[in-house]
Amino acid sequence: MELLLLHYPFTFLFIAFLVLYQVHPTFRYFCKMTFYNLWIFMQSILVIMLSIPRGRSVENVKFFRMALLPLKHIFGIEIVVKGKENLKTKKPFVLVMNHQTSLDILLMMEILPNRCVPIAKKEILYMGTFGLACWLGGLIFIDRKKKEEAITTLTEVAHSLHKENLRVLIFPEGTRNHNGSMLPFKRGAFQLAVKAQVPIIPVVISSYCNFYSQKEKRFTPGRSIIQILPEVETLGLVPDDVPKLTEQVRDSMLTAYQRISGMTNLPSH
Repeated sequence: MELLLLHYPFTFLFIAFLVLYQVHPTFRYFCKMTFYNLWIFMQSILVIMLSIPRGRSVENVKFFRMALLPLKHIFGIEIVVKGKENLKTKKPFVLVMNHQTSLDILLMMEILPNRCVPIAKKEILYMGTFGLACWLGGLIFIDRKKKEEAITTLTEVAHSLHKENLRVLIFPEGTRNHNGSMLPFKRGAFQLAVKAQVPIIPVVISSYCNFYSQKEKRFTPGRSIIQILPEVETLGLVPDDVPKLTEQVRDSMLTAYQRISGMTNLPSH
C-alpha cells in the first residue's frame, strides 16, 4: 500500500507534464531546448570516447555528425539541401555560412564535407564535454578579444589548407543573428581565402521563423532549406580586393536567404 501511494505523486507529475507539453507552447519550447542541449552534451561523451584512440583529428568530426543527425527526426525538422553538386570538389576551400541560433549545429552537420573543420570562438573550448569533443574534432579556436592572435591563427590555417588538404567553415557574421536578415560580414574568412588562394563556397540556411522563435518561445516541427551556392574564386585576388569580395558574397547570400526563406512554407515534393 505504501509503495502504491508513493507512485501516485509521480504518476500525477507525469500526467501534468504531458498535459503542459501538449497545451503550453512556452513549456514545450523549454522542454525541447533542454533536451537539445542535454543531447549535445551527453552525445559529446560518446564522441570523446570514440575520438580518444585517434587523438585530435579532423576525422573525428564524423562522430559528431553521427551523434547529431538523429535530432532532425526527433524534432520533426525536414531539411532540404539544394546545390549539393557545388560541394563535390576535392580541393581546399573556405565555407561561409549564416548564423542564426544554436540549431545551426544540427543543420551544419547535414552538409559538412569531409576534412572540414569549423572555426569557433575560444569560449566553446571551456564548455565541458562539448568543448573537449570539439577540440578532439580538430576545431580551430579563435580568441576574438585578441585580434593579433586571431590573425596569427588564421595565417597558420591558410598555410595548412593546401598542406593538409583541409576545408574550413566560418560564420562571417561573427555572432548569432535573430533578426531575420544578415549582419554585416567580418572580413576574416575572406582574408583567409585570399591569403590561401582558395575558393569560397557560400552556404545559406533559410529562416527558422516558420518553426522556431527564441523571442516567442516557439519550437514546432517544420522545414528548413540549405542552399549551397557556386564557389567564388579568389585566385589572383590580393588583400585590397577583400572588402569588395566580402560584400559580393554577402549580397549573393542575402538574396538566396530571402528567396529560400519564402519557400519553407511551400509543400515539399
